[in-house]
Amino acid sequence: MKFTETAWKVFNQSIEDYHVSDDVNTLINNPFEKDSLERILYAKNWIDTVQWHLEDIIRDENIDPAEALQLKRTIDTSNQKRTDLVEYIDSWFLNKFENITPKPEAKINTETPAWAVDRLSILALKVYHMSLEANRESASEEHRNNCQAKLDVLLIQKEDLTTSINQLLADIENGNVKMKVYKQMKMYNDESLNPILYQKGQQK
Repeated sequence: MKFTETAWKVFNQSIEDYHVSDDVNTLINNPFEKDSLERILYAKNWIDTVQWHLEDIIRDENIDPAEALQLKRTIDTSNQKRTDLVEYIDSWFLNKFENITPKPEAKINTETPAWAVDRLSILALKVYHMSLEANRESASEEHRNNCQAKLDVLLIQKEDLTTSINQLLADIENGNVKMKVYKQMKMYNDESLNPILYQKGQQK
């Protein structure tokens, strides 16, 4: 089974498991073995799935401002965890390809494997929710048809993205692409880098 087939299967299992309770406070119950790639992928998508629904909640026009602020901070924390896990997945790929010597003419890709996997995880969520809308009986036929058209496009994007990821991994394994990892250097959560936070500290 190709890597992307495994990832897509795991992502969809995570999404289905989340929607058993459909509650952002549900604790993850990762079914895969410790240190396995599947366990890492499941954890990655679980973060994405919870954040997807947090983003839905915060867009409620009638939400209490204090609750919205708390949700925003929860989303910020989730984003940091998401970034950390993506970089961890890239470390997994670095270890996998550590004995590969890139060819002298090897190219550098603009996107690391794990950030492409991140997009695949989000795409799995888009496909899941667009499919729900395309089949929602309470919606109008026009709405369902529009969503089916969008779903068709998303499924084409899925085929293109999985093909691209598989090609990238093959190119790295064959030495045609150099495996490099770029840290995201998130600044907004860092009290020494976010001017709003460090200026507040200087005023005390």
